[in-house]
Amino acid sequence: MAPRRMETKPVIFCLKTLLLLYSFIFWVTGVVLLSVGLWWKFMLGPYMLLISSGPSNAPYVLAGTGVAIVLFGLFGCFATCRGRPWMLKLYAMFLSLVFMTELIAGISGFIFRHEIKGTFLTTYSDAVMRYDGRDDRSLAVDGVQRRLRCCGVHNYTSWFSTPYFPVSGIPASCCVRFSDCSFTDLKNATVAAHKVHKQGCYELVTSFIENNMSIIAGVTFGIAFSQVIGMSLACCLSRFINANQYEMV
Repeated sequence: MAPRRMETKPVIFCLKTLLLLYSFIFWVTGVVLLSVGLWWKFMLGPYMLLISSGPSNAPYVLAGTGVAIVLFGLFGCFATCRGRPWMLKLYAMFLSLVFMTELIAGISGFIFRHEIKGTFLTTYSDAVMRYDGRDDRSLAVDGVQRRLRCCGVHNYTSWFSTPYFPVSGIPASCCVRFSDCSFTDLKNATVAAHKVHKQGCYELVTSFIENNMSIIAGVTFGIAFSQVIGMSLACCLSRFINANQYEMV
């Protein structure tokens, strides 16, 4: 049995090296997810009010998933170094759960993308109609219009039917050049047409979703199926270690 064990040891060493490398990459993805979740919560929080009708749990889910992946990534490195079959099987089980979760999330996002667009149209239109320039949703509208260089829902005329327009005109965040955009100009519908951005924000946002959905889905599925590699490595290493231990008995 000695020659067989000598043949098995290089295979175990190779599998351990590959699984350690995979676990490190897996750990890095956890750090990235945690960072994205925190960034989403603290930087994109106000803008989420324009996408959903209520508070979103997405940043908490991302951050929580990131923490879990970081912990299990470290556990995967420890299990690989220790070479305990039960640890490797537990690691493979966790990877299978992550795989199923990411696969379901990717498919759901792709299937319900039209519902997402419809929800955004409703919530953004409501935010424009209730705009007062002071509350969180109004500030989020200003942020979107400044960053995307857009105005209104479908175009700048969306503001004409709002309660805000007769009092203060079109918001200054729609201006092409702030230095050439006075309060008086923004209250005059004819003059304002030459001072503000023409394109509506809804079209820009939905075009981005449509153009990048295939890329987002591809990346999501790619990350999900990468868990299959980790599961296979962990299961193979566990079997080789078990076989090697059995032969030594």
